[in-house]
Amino acid sequence: MTIFGRVITAMITPFREDGRVDYAVAESLAVYLAEQGSDTLVVCGTTGESPTLTWDEEYELFQVVQRAVAGQAKVIAGTGSNSTEEAIAATQKADKLGLDGTLQVVPYYNKPPQEGLFQHFRAIAQSSPDLPLVLYNIPGRTGQNLLPETVVRLSEISNIVAIKEASGNLDQVSQIRRMTSAEFAIYSGDDSLTLPMLAVGAQGVISVASHLVGQQVQQMIQSFEQGQTQLATQIHLRLFPLFKALFVSTNPIPIKAALRLRGWPVGHTRLPLVEQSSTLEHTLRTAMAELGLLEAG
Repeated sequence: MTIFGRVITAMITPFREDGRVDYAVAESLAVYLAEQGSDTLVVCGTTGESPTLTWDEEYELFQVVQRAVAGQAKVIAGTGSNSTEEAIAATQKADKLGLDGTLQVVPYYNKPPQEGLFQHFRAIAQSSPDLPLVLYNIPGRTGQNLLPETVVRLSEISNIVAIKEASGNLDQVSQIRRMTSAEFAIYSGDDSLTLPMLAVGAQGVISVASHLVGQQVQQMIQSFEQGQTQLATQIHLRLFPLFKALFVSTNPIPIKAALRLRGWPVGHTRLPLVEQSSTLEHTLRTAMAELGLLEAG
């Protein structure tokens, strides 16, 4: 098992009715997630609405969650940016806070070439050489794909320890696994692709669904590891409608709606994200009801 475990939850950021961050709910949710199968929490990633959080809000969230799960789960800070200088500053601050690692998204909008991506991530890693760094490739959001050849070069830097692969391309995952050392961890960035990615060498998932079914996701991965592939497939197929329902609209709109249905006062998303339609909510309710997730709400 890698230093961050099998199930990493990309944690949502709760907001109050007035739109401010609800740190008390964040604390309670972090503890709950650690108790429900999450080995590590990513704070202020895409699911945490990092594009609309201020750096001050992010630093406060890092500390609140870190205190809440101390000794129970690790904490990875989302300190990525499309500005290398900004990412370095945020990462150095996370390092001083004593967090367990950082998640670094491929720079978005400015669309750097592969050499630019290599130098960007290398500069961040070298700025905090003792802090583990997880690469985050999600071309559907960033407009640029981090190619396997670039990942291989980056994996040779001692504190670049893993990648969250959300390209949806299993061939690309296979290439990365084939060309990197066994110590370099690959995490699925899509819940529905976790099991297929395990089959080609991934170690786990950076998950959204684990807010709701963390223990089942953990069981699926452990079953696969133990050679119980039929059981792993059964769990995957049982959870598959939920995996898909959580992405019927832009993440994290559906997962926040699902948590509210479960009784969590997580508030709504910040603009420009808006609430999902009644049709999409029906899809979500149906998937949750099939798994008995509404009864405890």
